[in-house]
Amino acid sequence: MQYRRLGKSGLQLSALSFGSWVTFDNQVDDGGAAEMMAMAYDAGVNFFDNAEVYAAGESERIMGRALKQLGWGRDTYCVSSKVYWGGEGPTQRGLSRKHVHDACHAALERLQVDYLDLYYCHRPDLQTPIEETVRAMHDLIAQGKVLYWGTSEWSADQITEAHGHARALNLTPPTMEQPQYNMFVRDKVERDYKRLYEGPGLGTTIWSPLASGILTGKYSAGIPDDSRMALEQYKFLRDGLESAEGQERVAKAQELAAIAAELECTLAQLAIAWCLTNERVSSVILGASRASQLTENLAALDVLEKLDAGILESIEGILDNKPEPPQEF
Repeated sequence: MQYRRLGKSGLQLSALSFGSWVTFDNQVDDGGAAEMMAMAYDAGVNFFDNAEVYAAGESERIMGRALKQLGWGRDTYCVSSKVYWGGEGPTQRGLSRKHVHDACHAALERLQVDYLDLYYCHRPDLQTPIEETVRAMHDLIAQGKVLYWGTSEWSADQITEAHGHARALNLTPPTMEQPQYNMFVRDKVERDYKRLYEGPGLGTTIWSPLASGILTGKYSAGIPDDSRMALEQYKFLRDGLESAEGQERVAKAQELAAIAAELECTLAQLAIAWCLTNERVSSVILGASRASQLTENLAALDVLEKLDAGILESIEGILDNKPEPPQEF
């Protein structure tokens, strides 16, 4: 396993981490969750990602029971939650001081831990002043209930504003952002956040490295019955796949599979390793509905060293993207 600093913080996260979105409760029960978390941990994974909205809290309960069963030392792993969607009531959603406070305590109870290592604002809340959210997060850190706070799918301007409030008020600024990042979704990580990597020192824990499964190649012949896109609650993913853009991505995935074959790896391993070629990526969050998937995805680290300039250029040719100028790190 490789370990990377979370932005400019001193926290070292495993380059590959394990998350529960879609899978826990929907596709994975308590036994499967504990089995795969143990596999990940034994492979060097030290970051396990979750959120209050995943399976309406049941995902965190499953992870909490697994953590208790596995009995790891609390100083050997990091666990996260995210706040935004906690229920239907007006005080159960958003980033108000009340909901940030209530959601944190609920997550601690579900996960059966005393503190969260990472706590994310799951989306920007246009109805709540960013200063209010910064103050609420700082208070949780001061109370020892959160160690690092961050954002997910915020704009560069919103993150910059949060840092401005933190500087002006001597509060704790956000450390990390959790954006979608894969071969098909790149703008935020590669362009929008550029100005945040040096000054504020933004870290990124990226989600959907496989573009909701498209970059496994499994959708080239339709939608398998056991895939996430076959789940009714994820119909929005299926609609995206069946769109013209989705079908174009499926076609590109088939072309990318030829490069994977040349490297003697799977398309999924190639896609995950590609994300890690970006040194601004602190950790790639993996998801899996069964142990064999997780084993395959963890092996992506073996592919990383094979991605030389020629291979990366071939990938860009398929993606039809102009390579960005080299960055100094």
